[in-house]
Amino acid sequence: MEIKKAEFVTSLAAYGPFEGKGLPQIAVAGKSNVGKSTLINRLCRRNKLARTSATPGKTRLINIFLLNDAFHLVDLPGYGFAKVDKKEKARWGQMMQDYFMQAEELKHVLCLVDIRHEPTEDDLTMNRFLRETGIPFSVIATKADKISRGARSKYLAPICRGLLVQPWEIICFSGEDGTGREELLTRMEEVLTDGNA
Repeated sequence: MEIKKAEFVTSLAAYGPFEGKGLPQIAVAGKSNVGKSTLINRLCRRNKLARTSATPGKTRLINIFLLNDAFHLVDLPGYGFAKVDKKEKARWGQMMQDYFMQAEELKHVLCLVDIRHEPTEDDLTMNRFLRETGIPFSVIATKADKISRGARSKYLAPICRGLLVQPWEIICFSGEDGTGREELLTRMEEVLTDGNA
């Protein structure tokens, strides 16, 4: 699959109706500053489609993008950002839960983790939630350009243990040099074709 067309649709403070709703959805989830916006921009070859920021916690809304006029890519708020108060954290948590409970069009979740770090408690919580609810997902290890190819397996080992996945199931991705882009597009195509990959 190649992304030939990508456009921003809307931002939602709470999941609900939006223009074009009903198409298949792939959601992007991960902790703050893990590289969700960078991944979306790299996939679509558009530098400013999704807003990136050096400040964690920038995505506080559910951002929806229409790709190839065929499916929606849903950028979920980053979780686990320490500098927001408990009330705001609770609001984010509720927003995410509402999304997962209501999004009947959701086919797959791309769970982003930073390849350089072990999964956080929030990553483990998200992983358990997706498993318990039976929502299919793929683990994407971002910032792969920061680790040499030869050293990646060492860094993937704790991710595999924490998230209960096999090394070959993880896609190593870099928004900087494009590592993993084709593999991720292939995975997305399989998901949209099978419906339950």
